[in-house]
Amino acid sequence: MKTKLFLLSAMVAGTLTSCIKDEAETVVHNYSAEEYATISKHLSLPMQVDDYNLDLPEVLGAFPTSTNPKEAALGRVLFYDKRLSANGEVNCATCHQAEKAFADGEQFSKGVVEERTSRNTLALGSFPSFNAYYGFGGTRMFWDNRAGSVIEQSAETMKNPVEMGNTDLSDLADELLQEDYYRILFDKAFATQTWLNNEEKMLQALQTFVTSIGCFNTRYDKALVDANGRDDLDFPSFTQQENKGKALFNTNCVSCHSLKSTASFGGFTSITAANNGLDSDYQDEGVYSISQNEAEKGVFKTPMLRNIELTGPYMHDGRFASLEEVVEHYSAGIKAHPNLHQNLRDANGNPKKLNLNENDKQALVAFLKTLTDNTSLMHSRFSDPFKG
Repeated sequence: MKTKLFLLSAMVAGTLTSCIKDEAETVVHNYSAEEYATISKHLSLPMQVDDYNLDLPEVLGAFPTSTNPKEAALGRVLFYDKRLSANGEVNCATCHQAEKAFADGEQFSKGVVEERTSRNTLALGSFPSFNAYYGFGGTRMFWDNRAGSVIEQSAETMKNPVEMGNTDLSDLADELLQEDYYRILFDKAFATQTWLNNEEKMLQALQTFVTSIGCFNTRYDKALVDANGRDDLDFPSFTQQENKGKALFNTNCVSCHSLKSTASFGGFTSITAANNGLDSDYQDEGVYSISQNEAEKGVFKTPMLRNIELTGPYMHDGRFASLEEVVEHYSAGIKAHPNLHQNLRDANGNPKKLNLNENDKQALVAFLKTLTDNTSLMHSRFSDPFKG
């Protein structure tokens, strides 16, 4: 008996020792003391690089994202650096503010000149996982889907004469690397990718940061997990009004605006671009301006809707200031257009009118507000790291 107790005690001690050892080994300091002192003169970054990986719950597709944290940390610094713009007054976060789900609350955004952008800023924080959404189904960037990756999107934005106005990205990257802290961050992020030039590293780091964004800590997500993914049932944690709005959404909206994440769950927005009947004649012709395909006149990206409460004004031209106006459009305002999406047509091919009553409209807005994630995007890993 004593022998058995001794063996058991030894096993427990060994297990505890192993756990302590494993736990100790997980604490990795990514910079030397000298490197960290150099970085800390300018930036508030943790000694142990933040974890930018996402692990979605099963009901949203259970899609794990694996992100190089050192690239993401560098991308975060670049995202907030105003030197990416020609006049040194605009950074990526000017138009993509974390507290607004990485939108900016403006109808049209102000860039480096006294001029506004021609389209509303798309929110980067409207997905359960940005990486999962843009990793499937040929989903592309911008309202007109002209960019195939965040790298392309970032390069075009920085070069755009209105937005950031920086025409030579190679010179920009080389200039940034004159800073001692940037040399450290670049070296850490790309220690094994020596074949990339400095411009490519800069753009890849921005992409790694942006694609790490994800929001799945909403009231809807929590209720969906509790319901084992059965969003066709009433959620006990929802009010009667919110459940009514959910039912209306599932009946009328989800075919274009999926609330899940990955291909295995029908997850990326099932309709990636559509004409939604804003006008019978479009001044801005959307995807057609790139494709010259007549069937794509007035066609624009179909966004996902996480954090929609935070991302107004709405539509590609920011014409609707409130969710109530958006709901009213789909209730009674859809206009006829040759390219109006089939989901918005009735059996005769005419614009579908939902004809919601006032209670229905309020219920739908109440449900949309359950998609707000008040915590994920306010994590320090998404915040401005610059001091002063």
